[in-house]
Amino acid sequence: MEIDPRGPRFGALITTVVLAVVLITGSVWLLVAQAVVFAIGALFGLRYAPYGLLYRWLVRPRLGKPKETEPEAPPRFAQGVGMLFSVVGVIGYATGVLPLGMTFTALALIAALLNGVFGFCLGCEMYLLIRRTKQTT
Repeated sequence: MEIDPRGPRFGALITTVVLAVVLITGSVWLLVAQAVVFAIGALFGLRYAPYGLLYRWLVRPRLGKPKETEPEAPPRFAQGVGMLFSVVGVIGYATGVLPLGMTFTALALIAALLNGVFGFCLGCEMYLLIRRTKQTT
């Protein structure tokens, strides 16, 4: 399935704000909510992810059709990576191991910031690297 590449960037910007608030406040429940957002995108597809729905309903109609599309698999994999980092962050915050929670939240924040601001998706690049590695073996 092909997607509008502007959608994941929009979602990454929202994610950046959410994760920054988590780091500032230490809110484990906000991080749980973000983990759920990641899980929906990873497990059911980006078209069902809450930020993807916001993009499709509120932003895309104002921008028009994209000039090009991209495969959904790499950003969907990236959502899975974000989910994993968020879950580890939740475990850290919930068990009182704040350095663990803060580190994994910060790593997810850096990845979201790179995607949202610069269009560089670390999870997508990981996906492509894994695919290339599997093809050469």
